[in-house]
Amino acid sequence: MQGMLLPVALVLIFVASVLGVQAVASAALSARSRRQRVNRRLTMLESGMPAGEVYQTLIRRSAGSGIGGRGGRVLERMSLYLGQAGLSISPLRLLAYDFAASIGLWLLASFLFGTFAPGSSIANGLTTLVASFTIVGLTTWVFISRAHTRRLKLLEEQLPLALDIITRAIRAGHPVVSAVQLVTQEMGDPIGSEFGLIVDETTYGFEFREALGNFARRTGSEDAHFFAVSVGIQAETGGNLAEILMNLATVIRSRITLGKRVQALASEGRMSALVLSILPIFLISFVALTQPDFYTSKFGDPLFWPIVTLTAILYVIGQIVMNRIVNFKY
Repeated sequence: MQGMLLPVALVLIFVASVLGVQAVASAALSARSRRQRVNRRLTMLESGMPAGEVYQTLIRRSAGSGIGGRGGRVLERMSLYLGQAGLSISPLRLLAYDFAASIGLWLLASFLFGTFAPGSSIANGLTTLVASFTIVGLTTWVFISRAHTRRLKLLEEQLPLALDIITRAIRAGHPVVSAVQLVTQEMGDPIGSEFGLIVDETTYGFEFREALGNFARRTGSEDAHFFAVSVGIQAETGGNLAEILMNLATVIRSRITLGKRVQALASEGRMSALVLSILPIFLISFVALTQPDFYTSKFGDPLFWPIVTLTAILYVIGQIVMNRIVNFKY
């Protein structure tokens, strides 16, 4: 029992150190962001960067555009998801960082818990390696998914106000592109920079409807798709664009209000589902990282792998059921 206290204490110290560094970094980044201009695009333009380079930086061209086949499509989806999370890192660089972090964690755990000690089996080393990749990958996924959810939520909350600005500008006699330009000057990220990219694409030769479609695809927001479709239909059939956008802003605000009510009612279930999803994988990986003999000693048992397979199947079924329970369409 006393032999387990030292590994647990070391892990707790490691977790506390990571949380402390993250807190300091978050405070520094938030202080820096307060010193910046309204949004990132305006800050880059004010620094003297050419408009074309700003556009190429913010548009985050897909890393899989030059790779064919399924690998290119996977990299393209990863790049799109990272862009929707507000991260400028490329998928290949992210995978390289995760690989380096996994190897570092594996070496650290191997030296601390004796995986490299004389007499240790290769199975222990491989089990620890798999556990390291699992822990680092799970941590990365949780961080990126939270950043994606947070940025998408902020963008959808900003969109009704942006539509109000566009509506008032159109009623004052501004062209629709000039009205969108006002949003880029008055609102912060993410909506300010994303609308700035709409203006940039229109300047570089895209049709306004096509630029809106790219905006909706870039952000992954259903409300952004509603906005793009509404403007596209109005351009083909005619009508009062200001009234259409005003009604759309009202609908989006109603959806946000309803969504917050649904999230409040389902918050306990969502948190329970998150814990039940992450905790088993984390605990299994932690035990495999610190005490690989706990699993490797059972590899020769004929019942071990069938039970592992059955457990994995039940876990996947549980994930599907929980996902259907806690996610609502509204």
